[in-house]
Amino acid sequence: MRHTMLCHIPMLDMALLHGFSLQARTSPLSLPICALRETPKTSNIKVVVNGAGTELGRAAIAAVSKARGMEVAGAVDSIYVGQDAGEVAKLEEPLELPISNDLVMVLGSISQSKATAVMIDFSKPSAVYDNVRQATAFGMRSVVVVPELGMDLVSALTEFCDKASMGCILAPTLSIGAILLQEAAKTAAFHYKNVEIVESQQDLKVSSLS
Repeated sequence: MRHTMLCHIPMLDMALLHGFSLQARTSPLSLPICALRETPKTSNIKVVVNGAGTELGRAAIAAVSKARGMEVAGAVDSIYVGQDAGEVAKLEEPLELPISNDLVMVLGSISQSKATAVMIDFSKPSAVYDNVRQATAFGMRSVVVVPELGMDLVSALTEFCDKASMGCILAPTLSIGAILLQEAAKTAAFHYKNVEIVESQQDLKVSSLS
């Protein structure tokens, strides 16, 4: 049996948005396997950044604006409403794209163009499910970069995306250090009965632990 479902991976590589789409295939004896399938290159992929005023949101705007084949088509935030997304992200030139506080309006506007689009969500756990549901309703895949997602929410998203036949990526951390520690834990698990991996962070770091 082959169907599209949510892929839960620890790290988002922005290169995934360059002309690739994610599919998942399952078998009775294995966990979901994420596979990359190259898609025909046509117009730019339109990216909606939800949480544009956050640290990661600003970084995403900067990265997408410099990337080939992508463009920032929408920016949503509750604090920087009306401000130019490029200026908030401290780009050299403004994007002439005002930040909105209405995600549904932005998604609906972009969906009318019939272009390939994706929403990157930097919001909060309590809003993730509704945000993904809205993006899916407008035919957009979602990339969720929100830490501390509970397993109940992950299960609900998996079930929803499976029924909608629409892929979604959960990337709770972008920390390279955290990814390396996770891989170290997987390797060590085959050789030790108990393994404890501790990640040390700066005392002044504001963001949540990975």
